[in-house]
Amino acid sequence: MALIIVAYPYYYKTNKCINKQVNNYEQEIISAFNKSRKIYGARKIKVILNRKDIILSRRKIRFFMIKNNLVSKYTKLKYHNHKTTVNNDQINNILNRQFNNKKPNEVIVSDLTYVQVGAKWHYICLLIDLFNREIIGYSAGPNKTAELVQQAFHKITRPLNQITLFHTDRGNEFKNKIIDEILITFNI
Repeated sequence: MALIIVAYPYYYKTNKCINKQVNNYEQEIISAFNKSRKIYGARKIKVILNRKDIILSRRKIRFFMIKNNLVSKYTKLKYHNHKTTVNNDQINNILNRQFNNKKPNEVIVSDLTYVQVGAKWHYICLLIDLFNREIIGYSAGPNKTAELVQQAFHKITRPLNQITLFHTDRGNEFKNKIIDEILITFNI
């Protein structure tokens, strides 16, 4: 029984010391935050406290920051929209989503997609005959350009003057002087 009475004041004293120490840590965190013009977060405050030989975890620092409504004013990297011109040319939709019952070389469709090659993204241009869904031309490269589409046209082994319709999503790589020359030359 005497042992319990002796132990109680000991634990009572240690809890009092810990509470004082916690209040000092809390004041140090608030002070470091205000000295940084309210910019620093838990990571940088931890570095500042370590220089003062105060070792606290980032979780504990975050706890005190949340408790005291300390929110850092850090800058975020902002995404900037790149203005692109929209293709507003008035072109009749001759195909009108009728993708079946076509003759060979009557309708060629195309689109570009991207794939990851190694650690970089590359683009693939495919030219597909709607008659049998056969890939008749293709090209790949690091950039999404009209030259990529032109290279796909160069790989076609069939006579280009037999193609009557070329159907795309009207992206800038298709609405281009280079592609227009191909279409005019072969009467597509």
